Amino acid sequence: MKEFGVLSIWLLIYLFLLQSSSCAEDLSVVNPCCSYPCQSSGVCVRVGVDGYECDCTRTGFSGVNCTVPDFWTGVGLWLKPSPTTVHFFLTHFQWFWAIINNSFLRDTIMRLVLTVRSDLIPSPPTYNTKYGYLSWESYYNISYYTRLLPAVPEDCPLPMGTKGKATLPDPKVLAEKFFRRRKFRPDPQGTNLMFAFMAQHFTHQFFKTKHDVSGGFTKALGHGVDASNIYGDNLERQLQLRFLKDGKLKYQLVKGEVYPPTVSEVPVHMVYPEGFPPEQRLAIGQEVFGILPGLTMYATIWLREHNRVCDILKAEHPTWDDEQLFQTTRLIIIGEIINIIIEEYVQQLSGYLLDLKFDPSLLFSSRFQYSNRIALEFCQIYHWHPLMPDSFLIDGEEIPYSQFIYNTSLLMHYGVEKLVDAFSRQPAGQIGGGQNSHEVVLKVAEMVIRESRAARVRPFNEYRKRFNLKPYTSFYELTGDTDMARGLEELYGDIDAVELYIGVLMEKTRPNAIFGESMVEMGAPFSLKGLMGNPICSPEYWKPSTFGGEMGFNIVKTSTLKKLVCLNTKWCPYVDFHVPRNEEEKKPKEPTTEL
Repeated sequence: MKEFGVLSIWLLIYLFLLQSSSCAEDLSVVNPCCSYPCQSSGVCVRVGVDGYECDCTRTGFSGVNCTVPDFWTGVGLWLKPSPTTVHFFLTHFQWFWAIINNSFLRDTIMRLVLTVRSDLIPSPPTYNTKYGYLSWESYYNISYYTRLLPAVPEDCPLPMGTKGKATLPDPKVLAEKFFRRRKFRPDPQGTNLMFAFMAQHFTHQFFKTKHDVSGGFTKALGHGVDASNIYGDNLERQLQLRFLKDGKLKYQLVKGEVYPPTVSEVPVHMVYPEGFPPEQRLAIGQEVFGILPGLTMYATIWLREHNRVCDILKAEHPTWDDEQLFQTTRLIIIGEIINIIIEEYVQQLSGYLLDLKFDPSLLFSSRFQYSNRIALEFCQIYHWHPLMPDSFLIDGEEIPYSQFIYNTSLLMHYGVEKLVDAFSRQPAGQIGGGQNSHEVVLKVAEMVIRESRAARVRPFNEYRKRFNLKPYTSFYELTGDTDMARGLEELYGDIDAVELYIGVLMEKTRPNAIFGESMVEMGAPFSLKGLMGNPICSPEYWKPSTFGGEMGFNIVKTSTLKKLVCLNTKWCPYVDFHVPRNEEEKKPKEPTTEL
């Protein structure tokens, strides 16, 4: 009996060890989709425990991993020039582009630019953070940012899939080592602070991340250009900001000039430091715009433009009530924004010699969906804080950050004209290449990295492949700098484990360009799809009656940054998204109202 008892104990131990071994074997099975085996935008579907299938439908490829091109896909790949070749061609041969810009071929090439870029963005949207597969929730729930690629599967052995180190680098270490500015490096394309503040003002109507909740949620009710940064993102805020007469917005007069009202006059929620003077708390559509005078400057300009357009419409349509005047003016303002962004802002970013053109009718014969969802990846890569300088030069005075941030009094002290002139003349920083972010904005970079990890954003190279770019094979190929390459390799271990935001910011810049290849090839499709996917660009909207007749339609079609400023100021300063190009522009000018 004693021997039988001992035997039973040993049998139980054996069975326990066998079961433990079996469990260990189950746990050791790695989700095969963690290695991202499906290429060419194929979708990885896990089959069984350790198997997978790649859905290559409509990719133009076949094979186990969607790597075998169909005949016509292969021909297209063979004929298609590389992004580097295309960029070189678009930024050189000025004589050639001078001919194109003055011929019917400009429309043809512009149509090609729009369709090729926009076709890279899926519509309707596909994924969100919660679901790594297509679901009704991903489409219907607009409280999420959409996603171009699904999240890194939760059951992967490593943070970025199957490559890299078990622990990702400390965001603070990354920011200090690779983002902190050593010496201000101006953008070689000549981008200025007028551009930098427009970038912030423009994007904050649709980039409104819900930072207190992880998972890629947005506070924005709209997913595109809706001018909510001017009018507020909900009806209650809009009504508080409106004068409710003649379609106009509320304002205050300071020394006879129009500025946004104070919060005491219009009690909307605004973010200001505790103890901030009540008379300096301006009420604006976007609650955070009191932080920088460059943003309150743009808020003032758009406020004046809205009320100016209302006067024009009222004179044209004396029978219209307040609501119709307001709503039609808002459509005109949205049109002006998109026109200026495409023809001047994107033009400046691209460096193209092709004159970009805002003409929605170019797409009317193409398959195009007039809807948009802001993608988490777009929000991530659009954090361009290296644009910010070391200090701000206004009317001969140097103003440090300590006297610039949350100082709305600068707007009234200098006036819109002097701020525009100063910001148009001061160079902005180069975005790409790393080590060019002022210490004041490093915390933002750390926040972006943390939010990227919380949302399990896929590696940088996976996005390179998604946008038809060759993945980098080494850290030096990515950065072009030996020291930075060595530092990144030490922290990440494998080039395929580099995070998206780190990749686009650390990528070597194109020659004499503001950033590298990836930012252009990834950002442009998101941007152009969002701009041209706006309802006002659709055949149903793009006609004179939408904008109150030919006069309103013409305001949209002929809008420029210079007109926006100079029609709303006492004198016309130097205004552009580019620092002065010639000696005449560099000279201070006497006040003038010439356009």
